[in-house]
Amino acid sequence: MKLTDAEIFVRIAIVEDNESVAKGISYRLEDRGHATDLIHDGAMADVFLQSDSNDIVILDVNLPHLDGLSVLRNLRARGDARPVLLLTARAEVEARVAGLDAGADDYLTKPFDMDELEARVRALSRRRAQPVETQHTFGRLVFNLQTRSLSGGGSMLDLPRREVAVIDALMTAQGRVVAKAELIEQVYGTGADVEESAIEVHVSRLRKRLRPHGVDIRAQRGLGYRLVVT
Repeated sequence: MKLTDAEIFVRIAIVEDNESVAKGISYRLEDRGHATDLIHDGAMADVFLQSDSNDIVILDVNLPHLDGLSVLRNLRARGDARPVLLLTARAEVEARVAGLDAGADDYLTKPFDMDELEARVRALSRRRAQPVETQHTFGRLVFNLQTRSLSGGGSMLDLPRREVAVIDALMTAQGRVVAKAELIEQVYGTGADVEESAIEVHVSRLRKRLRPHGVDIRAQRGLGYRLVVT
């Protein structure tokens, strides 16, 4: 059976370390008219997803070298809003919540039926057709998610790469507290052995750049940082 008029052709990245499972998913989706890319390693997927052209990601949680939740968090930290269907062998509520909190759009527990997987892919395809946010606004600041650039009052702010990563996380949070550990992960990468004082330096410098534009970075003792309009 090929695509019907009600279905949408999409390109799908399948990140699954079990090659038999990955090929089974790929064959089924390609038989329905979709295109697929297969990746079997978490670290490789993390790099691949930074420059690929897939519309949907099917992502296994248990992957070698970098787990699926870390791949997903990195994807969302880059401002990538494409739909992600998470696969896992764990059916506990806590596991599902962790996946959704990391940024998954949907969740499927192994073993699963291929008909159900297809139905979820169709639902994500329809969701993909909705407008995708391209920028975050906070006070007079605008952060462009595509160019990863910050402007205030119509003028661009020239920020070092690591300060861009910090403001990306804070703008995405929209005034909610972002933990220091999360900022370290976004700035230096997952698993980086970096002291919290390193983030404090970046925040201090960034704070001075933002204050003339009516936005401050407030520290929440023992928790992290958040943006406030002054």
